[in-house]
Amino acid sequence: MSKKVFEIWKCESCSLLFTQDAPQESEIGEYYKSPDYISHTESTAGLMNQAYHFIRNYTLRIKKKLIEKETGIAAGKLLDVGSGTGAFLHSMKKGGWQIAGIESDEDARNKASTLYNVVTKAPNELRNFPDGHFDAVTMWHVLEHVHDLHEYVSTIRKLLDEKGKIFIAVPNYTSADAEMYKEKWAAFDVPRHLYHFSPHSMNVLLAKHGLIIKKIKPMWFDSYYVSLLSERYKGGENLLKAVISGTTSNIKSIVNSERSSSLIYIAEKI
Repeated sequence: MSKKVFEIWKCESCSLLFTQDAPQESEIGEYYKSPDYISHTESTAGLMNQAYHFIRNYTLRIKKKLIEKETGIAAGKLLDVGSGTGAFLHSMKKGGWQIAGIESDEDARNKASTLYNVVTKAPNELRNFPDGHFDAVTMWHVLEHVHDLHEYVSTIRKLLDEKGKIFIAVPNYTSADAEMYKEKWAAFDVPRHLYHFSPHSMNVLLAKHGLIIKKIKPMWFDSYYVSLLSERYKGGENLLKAVISGTTSNIKSIVNSERSSSLIYIAEKI
């Protein structure tokens, strides 16, 4: 959380929420330099960092299995947009996939190279890939950060093979834990999160660009991680309360998985 106040507005027709008066793309970089922004660091100091890395190591294997299952191939060509310090790309490369990555933060790109020998590119090189080149395109908690939302989705669709799949993971503001924490819900994360998605708004967005959602998968661990962050934003770091909140959210999500804290949307070309 930036500790600055930003209003969040709602599109009544599509239910998309967006951060009002967010910094311009040329100015927002300072908000990613915070030591609290864990996805761009490799530190294991403190409870939050330890929890993040423990969960990440497990979910890397889950993501790989999901991609193989949904694409129907054991090793193909994969583009990861918003690849951070390269851990996911490294995991897929070890599994035999041909990888490419896009990352806006130069420090994160350098860490990917140093830590994992993974070379990632700046966002302005996204259009340099051939059309129809990738069997899978992944965006793990990235789309909410993108300034030019429609152009990004349109470009990524062009890069996808006709039988390929797009995997988009984003926080879900209609989740049970979002209702619990309200304005203290950590996944709002303004102003780094420019957009805030519901299942309906994601359907509308992707359909507008010739994509259809085939499956929606819950990300069960996110409720615990987001709850722990939210407890911190409330003025503490109460692990027990976070576990209770995350578990309560997941129990409610069992009845309706689209109420999960974060969702993976698996889409393909129409």
